[in-house]
Amino acid sequence: MSQVTLLQIAEELKISVSTVSKALKDYPDVSEKTKALVKELATTLNYKPNAFAVNLRTKESKTIGLIIPAIVHHFFSNVIKGILTQAEKKGYLVIILQSNESYELEKKQIDLLLRQRVDGILISIANSTRNFGHLSDVLSQGKPLVMFDKIAKILECSKVVIDDRKAARDATQHLIDTGCKRIAHFRGPLLSQNSIDRFIGYREALENNNYVYDSDLVYICECGDSSFEEGKINAEKLVQKHKDVDGVFINTDLVAIGALTAFSEMGVRVPDDISVVGFSNWFMSSVISPSLTTINQPGYKIGKAAFKQLYTELKQRKNNRPIVYKKITLNTELIKRASTKAS
Repeated sequence: MSQVTLLQIAEELKISVSTVSKALKDYPDVSEKTKALVKELATTLNYKPNAFAVNLRTKESKTIGLIIPAIVHHFFSNVIKGILTQAEKKGYLVIILQSNESYELEKKQIDLLLRQRVDGILISIANSTRNFGHLSDVLSQGKPLVMFDKIAKILECSKVVIDDRKAARDATQHLIDTGCKRIAHFRGPLLSQNSIDRFIGYREALENNNYVYDSDLVYICECGDSSFEEGKINAEKLVQKHKDVDGVFINTDLVAIGALTAFSEMGVRVPDDISVVGFSNWFMSSVISPSLTTINQPGYKIGKAAFKQLYTELKQRKNNRPIVYKKITLNTELIKRASTKAS
């Protein structure tokens, strides 16, 4: 069955198409009786507005793009929930794309979204992204761009983040406060900004407590925040080479769970022999044994805040007002569990 049009409703009621359109939009110059007749017939015929025509008239697609490094990821799944909850309230469709931490794929996805004429874009950049020309293209076309979690500091746009340095200082300080004397760090890729900031926070906590920083105790996880295997491998290396290490701060929970698994297989007791702090507060961190002390990273709130800022900028653009960029920093919290000793 073909889609019902305004013309069909107009012909059925013997009124003009413009009157039907005004009645459906509750214009005051149409009588209440006519409005009731039009709306009743529209419901009976299952009339749906032509979204394409509406978009042409309003110059809005009511669609936004979302690019994230990984969908099957506890933190990003919570971010998506936060974004979708807010987008639905405002009548926006969200196109969700996964970059797989690939700069080249990320560039293609930005181009795809621009060709789809999305109204704005939300993005957490890939670990391999070093050039930002594709993101500058978004801004040069006048479209709002909001970055979250993994950001480019040099790009002038709105950003929603946590204070990774402070969170890492809190994690490392907790290990110090619970008696750890020699503390290692499993960090993410060298050029990922949040990996850099967490490493700096770890080092600052050591220096603030007059602990000697030892680069041999820093292990790089090239896969970033998604490698259980790297957690196991680095834990095995740590135990073999540095038997005196009694604490480790790990860049993300999945890597930390890999480390806990390796420690258990090697007969290293947690937290008696070594204490472990993760980062993100995945669901699994509360149900493994021992449960994982971690930093709670509020993914759902980050998603909500990112969409709200994008929506604010969409309204500013629609009303021909200058877009005001903001950096929104959300709080984190140390969640103490069984993988560290009581302070």
